[in-house]
Amino acid sequence: MAIPLSLLETFVIVARTGRMRDAAATLSLTPGAISQRVRELEELAGRRLFRRTPAGVTLSAAGQALLAALDEPLRRIEEVRCGLERRSGRRVRVSALASFTSSWLVPRLQRFAQLHPDIDIDLEADSRVVDLRREPVDIAIRHGLGDYPGLVAMKLVTPELIVVASRALLQGHAAIESPADCLAFPLLHDPDRADWRLWLEAHRVPIPAQLPGPSFSDDHLMVQAAVAGQGLALVRDIHAQEEVRAGRLVQAIASRWPARFAYYAVSTAEALQRPAVMRLRDWLAAEAAADSQKS
Repeated sequence: MAIPLSLLETFVIVARTGRMRDAAATLSLTPGAISQRVRELEELAGRRLFRRTPAGVTLSAAGQALLAALDEPLRRIEEVRCGLERRSGRRVRVSALASFTSSWLVPRLQRFAQLHPDIDIDLEADSRVVDLRREPVDIAIRHGLGDYPGLVAMKLVTPELIVVASRALLQGHAAIESPADCLAFPLLHDPDRADWRLWLEAHRVPIPAQLPGPSFSDDHLMVQAAVAGQGLALVRDIHAQEEVRAGRLVQAIASRWPARFAYYAVSTAEALQRPAVMRLRDWLAAEAAADSQKS
């Protein structure tokens, strides 16, 4: 009995992402449909391909063997499919970090659509590092030092860490006049729980052994927690700027600490030969320049 290609494609996407929910988003299906496809493939294969864990799924030995056989052929199919879609020159695929996508890129995309209604953007919000030479991605927006050998990198924005809070949280408390005053409030932390400690150390503030408070997997979630009044958030300014402009957050203290890293738009030289890709890249540069002039 022939195994449908859709089941094999679903298996590979789940294996790459490690989560049924992420695979569902990639394939525009429900998580239930993804689970059903995986079960059907496992029944046809006669063995378990994944082990379920609280964090997602991991491959069994049989799953690892199947992925090794399918991953490269499926990438070739994806490249052919993307190449057919691109022949009109209208489609540009972008991969960007979720926090950058939601806070900086998505709010601006309407402006690009108005300037270039003939260009379609396929936006993938993902933290994984895509292989621009092998995957059908035209521009990857990554946070780093700009060292991407063999690729063309253009700096977009250099974020700074700022302290933000809701007005409701700050009401009824003494004003925050120095970095040390932040310790009187609940603190919202990054996943490594390192940013607050480093920020306070940089401002020569004695730090207690424990800095309590919840941690969040990305700045966007932390910003939403700050909007809800759950604590002070130390976040990159570009991730909070829309909430600050709308008045849902305020900068609690003027002290800023420049971040070492920047966001870069990274492409292959071949991708930049396409006019649609260059138009998007030039627009990103213009938006970043406009932001720089505002700050």
